[in-house]
Amino acid sequence: MNREHHCWHSPRLGRDMELLVFGHAGAKVLVFPTREGRFYEYENLGIVNALAHKIQAGHIQLYCVDSIDSETLYCNWGCPDYRIRRHNQFEEYILNEVMPLMENKNQHPCTIAHGCSLGAFHATNLAFRHPQHFQKLCAFSGRYDLTMSVDHFHNLFGGYYDDNIYLNTPTHFLPQLDCNWRLEHLRKMDMVFTIGKEDPFLSNNHHLSQLLWSKGIWHAMHEWDGRAHRGSYWRQMVPLYL
Repeated sequence: MNREHHCWHSPRLGRDMELLVFGHAGAKVLVFPTREGRFYEYENLGIVNALAHKIQAGHIQLYCVDSIDSETLYCNWGCPDYRIRRHNQFEEYILNEVMPLMENKNQHPCTIAHGCSLGAFHATNLAFRHPQHFQKLCAFSGRYDLTMSVDHFHNLFGGYYDDNIYLNTPTHFLPQLDCNWRLEHLRKMDMVFTIGKEDPFLSNNHHLSQLLWSKGIWHAMHEWDGRAHRGSYWRQMVPLYL
């Protein structure tokens, strides 16, 4: 299996960023790690190996990016307005540095946004905000409202709210979304979501699903037994849905 390590100094983030590429051809898969996960997490969890047959056959090519969650969504010492602005800088890095690399290396017409746990939020948020870049979204065990509190999970911004948070919260901006151009791109996208029946964010996933249907956006929502929120489950999911 082709495996490449890339590292460069990101002018948008002002720091070095790393990523791993797996495969030589096929649909390009932009893979976000879980909360504060690293670019090598997907490999360490054995999920790359679970996709080895598809990768080696040239059906998909993975681009596993690093996270800066400790500087953004989970930067507990930072001011909320700084943290969400830093998150927007991360998005600019993905759009203007990672995705051009993907396009230069591989001209396949299909690009897939994918992630597990907080990575599912990153993938979904990016695909919803910039649907013209993606033909498929594959999100496992995600949370799509970072301002809600449930069980021991709290509002990540401590009650602070501004336009940047609104525009990075799928279940907040979708109800008011009336841009026909954006909606048409979303309606063309193949969307797959998974969530455990005992996951604390099951209701949030149901809410997202209802919002998508209300906009005429077809999608698949698969519920798994248990919480289904760890690598052993994600290794089973990827061959089925990615």
